[in-house]
Amino acid sequence: MKLISWNVNGLRAIVNKGFNESFEKLNCDILCIQETKMQENQLEISFNGYTQYFNSAIRKGYSGTAIFTKIKPLNVSYGINIDEHDNEGRVITLEFEKFFLVNCYTPNARRDLERLDYRMKWEDDFRNYLVNLDKVKPVILCGDLNVAHNEIDLKNPKSNRGNAGFTDEERSQMTNLLNSGFVDSFRYLYPDKTDSYSWWSYMGRAREKNIGWRIDYFIVSKKIASKITEAKIHSEIFGSDHCPVELDLDNLNI
Repeated sequence: MKLISWNVNGLRAIVNKGFNESFEKLNCDILCIQETKMQENQLEISFNGYTQYFNSAIRKGYSGTAIFTKIKPLNVSYGINIDEHDNEGRVITLEFEKFFLVNCYTPNARRDLERLDYRMKWEDDFRNYLVNLDKVKPVILCGDLNVAHNEIDLKNPKSNRGNAGFTDEERSQMTNLLNSGFVDSFRYLYPDKTDSYSWWSYMGRAREKNIGWRIDYFIVSKKIASKITEAKIHSEIFGSDHCPVELDLDNLNI
């Protein structure tokens, strides 16, 4: 089973930048996207063989998630059942026979860290949501989680220490999540791989120079970590300031 996660930084914009061709090239069973920045009725889009699900923010042109799947889920839910977190379209959960798939666009702490306190509340509540799902069946979490966990996960860790996405608080919350029974699939396979990033600033030719951050993830329950066969970062695919990330799993018996 091949899964892809991609922050498209505006679905309406990226459809004019080769999105359909990239989707075909990726040839995945399930595509999870973040930052759709649209309401579902603002764009006519469909792919043969895929069912689609959208969770849009109440605020137009902001946040939002979507999933395109070849595999029919048993159940679909939106948000995490907490009102203060569920008006920005940040989470879609698909339930399959053997696992839950959770697509997430984590709130950004913002440049001046004005939303860091809210981010900490989100992290605690979202982790509890995942842990409760994991008690029922294994979880696959993917998305733009807006944090580089360790220094190896961004090009310039020293100069970015304390900036949004690399605060001690955000990094600790990722550690807390992993310690709750989950595995970062990319680091599970490639613990020491450097210069592997999924987001680059539009400033200063950062992507050309590969001055980036790895903030897009597939996090899986430890109990299915042995099913991971590959984890890729598709830095060759353009259209957004993020690139797609991939998870391949074997023998999940959907």
